Amino acid sequence: MSTIDIGQATVLGIVEGVTEFLPVSSTGHLKITEGLMGIPVDDKAVVAFTAVIQVGAIAAVLVYFFKDIVRIVRAWGRGLAHREERHQHDYRFAWWVIYATIPIVAVGLAAKPLIEGALASLWVVAASLIVGSGLMWAADQMGRHKRGEDDTTLKDAMLVGCSQILALLFPGFSRSGATISTGLILDLDRVAATRLSFFLGIPALTGAGLYELKDAIGAGVDTLPLVVGTAVSFVVAYASIAWLLKFVAKHSFNAFVTYRIAAGVMLFGLLATGALSA
Repeated sequence: MSTIDIGQATVLGIVEGVTEFLPVSSTGHLKITEGLMGIPVDDKAVVAFTAVIQVGAIAAVLVYFFKDIVRIVRAWGRGLAHREERHQHDYRFAWWVIYATIPIVAVGLAAKPLIEGALASLWVVAASLIVGSGLMWAADQMGRHKRGEDDTTLKDAMLVGCSQILALLFPGFSRSGATISTGLILDLDRVAATRLSFFLGIPALTGAGLYELKDAIGAGVDTLPLVVGTAVSFVVAYASIAWLLKFVAKHSFNAFVTYRIAAGVMLFGLLATGALSA
């Protein structure tokens, strides 16, 4: 029998779509939601399911940034064919995304048993929500927000790309929270840091979803719940992306910091009282 039914898949798709790109931790919220619905968070089928429905959110990024992606890919192709085109920022940026994805792929493969085991605990999620909030607040305060997207360098991409490992190892830390915070520390403005986070998330999350697809189906998750969860996450994620880019253009990340702390404290309380199982 399927570990996750269609109703649960719909709820998880909504949670994934809302939280994947907001700096509040999609993995953390998915695990909390799964716990509240009585779904075992450390079940291999469940872990695989959540990775697969992320592809819906990534598809939303591909659609939303389609023109930008086409421009970058074309510049990359021209650069491969013609040496004189390799000074273009878009050509170099394409390579930077590739380079910056290598660390998280290596760690993800090497630490897969740990990620799906001990680190899947909701205690880890609660602690990571709070600790990640501190990093986000500090980054927003110390960043000078003076560099735009055209000012990004290979160093920026590599540091931001490596910061994704924090969210991979500590669910609740938030991939977008870690990457955006790193971008702010490097003095990128909020919009540039957020857009860089989006672009770096495309190969990492797509790869993870496709890699886990066989495990999700083989572990007992029916195809229909996977399709429903992925489709719902796409629609909701598209709206979330549009909203976030408008929000960060005019606001700090303090609202997210406050929310994360509150969510972390509440989760600690639910776990401590036994209302929710880790």
